[in-house]
Amino acid sequence: MRKKNKRVDPIPNEFSSYEEAAQFWGTHDTTDYPDAFQDVDVKTEFRKRHYQVEVDEDVIKAIRKQAQKLGVSVDRLVNEILRKQTSNVA
Repeated sequence: MRKKNKRVDPIPNEFSSYEEAAQFWGTHDTTDYPDAFQDVDVKTEFRKRHYQVEVDEDVIKAIRKQAQKLGVSVDRLVNEILRKQTSNVA
């Protein structure tokens, strides 16, 4: 809830850079400017999910070396290896 005595700086009409906007909003509270924002309806669709898995250092070093040798990203190589391994399981 906004305090009646609180002084609220006006929002600049334009920011000269993202850094300037970030500095302004880093020191100001958006809840002090309820008329400056509007609700919007957004529909999203997740196309991919990403998972984080811990990998031993020696394994990742070997994968990086192999990926570089093949000219592919580590992500792509890992996915190819896992697809091959899991195709026998599924």
